[in-house]
Amino acid sequence: MVDRIADIWGTRTPFAQGDRWPVRVDQVLAKGLSEQDVDRWVQSACVLCSNGCGIDIAVKDGTMVGVRGRAMDIVNHGRLGPKGLFASWQGVSNKDRLTQPLIRENGELVETDWDTAMDRIVSRSKALLEEKGPLSHGFYTSGQLFLEEYYALGIIGKAGLGTPHMDGNTRLCTATAAAAMKESFGSDGQPGSYTDIDECDAIFLYGHNMAETQTVLWARVLDRIAGPNRPMVVCVDPRSTEVARHADVHLPVRPGTNLALMHGLIREVIRNGWIDEEYIAAHTLRFEDLADKIEPWTPEAVAAECGVDAAAVVEAARIFGTSQRVLSTVLQGFYQSAQATASSCQVNNLHLLRGMIGKPGCGILQMNGQPTAQNTREAGADGDLPGFRNWENPQHIKQLAELWDVDELVIPHWAPPTHAAQIFRYAEQGSIKFLWISATNPAVSMPQLPRIREILAKPELFLVVQDLYLTETTQYADVVLPAAAWGEKTGTFTNVNRTVHLSEQAVEPPGQARSDLRIFLDYSRRMDFRTKSGRPLLDWEGPEDGFNAWRECSKGRLCDYTGLSYERLRGGSGIPWPVNEKHPNGTDRLYGDGVFPTQADAAEDYGHDLATGATVGEQAYKAMAPNGRAIFKTAQYQGAHETPDGEYPFRYTTGRTAYHFHTRTKTGRSPQLHDAAPAMWVEMAESDAGALGLGEGDMIRVESRRGHLFAPVRIANIRTGTVFAPFHYGYWDAADPAEADPQQRPRAANELTLTEWDPVSKQPVYKTAAVRVTKVADATGPAPAPTTTASRPARAGRVLATVGGAAGEVSETIAPTEPPAAPRDEVRS
Repeated sequence: MVDRIADIWGTRTPFAQGDRWPVRVDQVLAKGLSEQDVDRWVQSACVLCSNGCGIDIAVKDGTMVGVRGRAMDIVNHGRLGPKGLFASWQGVSNKDRLTQPLIRENGELVETDWDTAMDRIVSRSKALLEEKGPLSHGFYTSGQLFLEEYYALGIIGKAGLGTPHMDGNTRLCTATAAAAMKESFGSDGQPGSYTDIDECDAIFLYGHNMAETQTVLWARVLDRIAGPNRPMVVCVDPRSTEVARHADVHLPVRPGTNLALMHGLIREVIRNGWIDEEYIAAHTLRFEDLADKIEPWTPEAVAAECGVDAAAVVEAARIFGTSQRVLSTVLQGFYQSAQATASSCQVNNLHLLRGMIGKPGCGILQMNGQPTAQNTREAGADGDLPGFRNWENPQHIKQLAELWDVDELVIPHWAPPTHAAQIFRYAEQGSIKFLWISATNPAVSMPQLPRIREILAKPELFLVVQDLYLTETTQYADVVLPAAAWGEKTGTFTNVNRTVHLSEQAVEPPGQARSDLRIFLDYSRRMDFRTKSGRPLLDWEGPEDGFNAWRECSKGRLCDYTGLSYERLRGGSGIPWPVNEKHPNGTDRLYGDGVFPTQADAAEDYGHDLATGATVGEQAYKAMAPNGRAIFKTAQYQGAHETPDGEYPFRYTTGRTAYHFHTRTKTGRSPQLHDAAPAMWVEMAESDAGALGLGEGDMIRVESRRGHLFAPVRIANIRTGTVFAPFHYGYWDAADPAEADPQQRPRAANELTLTEWDPVSKQPVYKTAAVRVTKVADATGPAPAPTTTASRPARAGRVLATVGGAAGEVSETIAPTEPPAAPRDEVRS
């Protein structure tokens, strides 16, 4: 048995470059149960990070009682992380679950039946459509539903109502991933594969604390590091993360300076001639556009701006420029910071400069933060059109109109789709009067929370919230709908490297809770949305009908699902798209032939000016004639808009811990995960804390120009001048009434963050704000931060180690079975 709270990544199974990752099956069952007690195992995949690990659900007497990893799955080879092991089933099997619809009467939420709740929603919706039109409606969803549910919602919004005001909380975490790939390659869709870890000579992690955000993927990296021919590791992160501790080069940049660093790396690679001129000439455009932007960024200039050693910049560039196979991964440290899209595009540029794309070990993973973020973007439940179609391309609008049998004019395409921050702005101004929020908690996760609470509380805003539990957001709702959770419904979802999994229903939802798909279909039926021929717009009976409809929508697009079916996904491994006649076994990597979907009739986007966000437009894009070539893009470095000064002398940045997911509505209800990281804390460097007279666990007030919070301080390994806060903590589980009230005792990280977004991806900036710190009270004990991760104390031995004890024990079986084979590389044309 292994304590998987204390040992997050589990037992090492080293392997050599080019070998397959060995199988290790992780399993946990409810206390007192053995495998013999399990009635049946039900196939699924984990939805508590973006890795998409194959998982089986243990069922006994109609209840989920544990999980195990699926040995045959190409993603995880049987492994699971702490969140998957403990929160996947415990996080939804809780006495606090919503079991009946609620409506607001005389200022209070009271229980009601489904007909009453839906009648109230539909009557308000119809009245607003009559009075104000479709622009009165907004939808804000998640990265945690199933593909079929997103597609249903996309059709309802874009073909039923005709509103452009649709987005997901994927805007907060991975909108920049999609934007960067559209700008460089013409379309969303990850070029690389997890198998590139097995093949690479070097791994670069840009603002990506993989050890905590994708724990199983980091276990794969650790096993490569532990084996022969270990890859070099380069880490860009202001904190001393587990990634940084294993890195050959750690670049602890000042938050907000990523683009300066990237320009410096590119300058060194070009200056030393570490580029593939033939590949550049044959497969790319606008190489010359890099020259003037990168020239000022010598290693010394980068060092001065970013706060890193010039020699480390040179060494990182050398590793990238001279390694034969490099894997790059990117996440929130870039996506949620200043000039996010421009910085992320430079990662693409480095690979294009060396012709390192579409080949084993040469991957780019512009990572997701959520399990089904890819589906939100594919299916059109956010600001994108389904099937990676281009809102500026009339032929793409016509395709959807014909597919859905609706008038082209109904589908919003007269202006860019509305992003999340703008949706809340319209609600603030009063033009959006009906807002439907599903499976997300913006009262904790959006920036500048005091403002968001005021918007949600507006009496003229009709607010529908669809969720598993009462949250900080449901308290503002006019109607609350109880949703079925993972394991209580059937559907598919797609992870970071395009692998599609089927998740089967294992148990019945509690009480009257319904699947999100059933709720959306019911709304469509009650609204009587119809096609031009008079048929119901959504005549699906269940999720498999939705999947088959999606297959037709994806046909011929980069994300082609036509070769997939529920039956094919049952019993084995997930399969990476595209899957069709040309690629019947799935596709491990894209762009192996150097041909990209940048042709004007194929491109998902015509591109933007990365500094201003201005669109290139169809005419200028066609004049550029990319014709299947990738595009080098960048912008002048500007830096963060809010930087430290005499009044607010610290840089404030937010992030995750390995033990929690989002606002902890599921992970906070797992005893093992709750105990590992039970409450809010903030981190400061030892020298900064000393200057303020702070010791471990002292209560401090952290204040920005927008708000403040109170939390105990962890004296940690973080760059000087920086304050870090985990963004998971809100108010739903506060025992003290004062701590449950953000007006009295604010503790959420986003009380301080600013309302600012990247000009291209529209992703909010969470990584740069200016704050000041004041001591409030002496410590009563150490900060409630884990000691196993980047939050470990700077001085070892002064804080008790984080352990799970017997409650955190997991069985690990290192199997002699043959590891699952990845799909062979197939050329994408």
